[in-house]
Amino acid sequence: MSDPIKERYNKCGPRVAEALKRRHFDAWYFQNTEDAVSFALTLIPENDSVAWGGSATVDGSGLRELLRARGTQMIDRSEAKTQKERDEIMRRALTADTFLCSSNAITEDGQLVNLDGNGNRVSARSYGPKSVIVLAGMNKVVKTLADAVSRTRNLAAPTNAQRFGVKTPCQITGECADCTADDCICASLVNIRLSKPAGRIKVLLIGENLGM
Repeated sequence: MSDPIKERYNKCGPRVAEALKRRHFDAWYFQNTEDAVSFALTLIPENDSVAWGGSATVDGSGLRELLRARGTQMIDRSEAKTQKERDEIMRRALTADTFLCSSNAITEDGQLVNLDGNGNRVSARSYGPKSVIVLAGMNKVVKTLADAVSRTRNLAAPTNAQRFGVKTPCQITGECADCTADDCICASLVNIRLSKPAGRIKVLLIGENLGM
């Protein structure tokens, strides 16, 4: 990353964190992933059960590996041997003590926008787990709610379609076709404009380009 982009993130990040706080999120800004992950560990009691949704940011952060190393109870759908077992684990994740995720987009005035295929990630953000920790690079921050929806539909979703290898028009063309394909990963579009109860959702903004 070029220094000017980093400098911009360092100037804008604290302001976005303050905007999130005004909407009752707990929020912090960190210049790098290592510091954010170290702080995230302090937010998760050792006896908590922890689950997560699909997130390249969380996958690349190293947070899950650190939690495993300290003996945290993990609700991990990748351990399932059948689709039925996988579905059951995903349902259990909705009652975890802590849920880890990222966000497809965050507005400068402190709103979260996310798109989901199965609905498990947006469901957990909205209700269920006692605590939700959002790790998000500053590349996810946009000006307005309309910008957030556009970023989510036209950048994050087609990119994730490439990552998942699903059978959708955007996997072929790289562009959103507003499809209704069986493999569509855009079933539920959710805007979280307030954390309720206050502080349940904790947003850790990171001054790096992370995930899509």
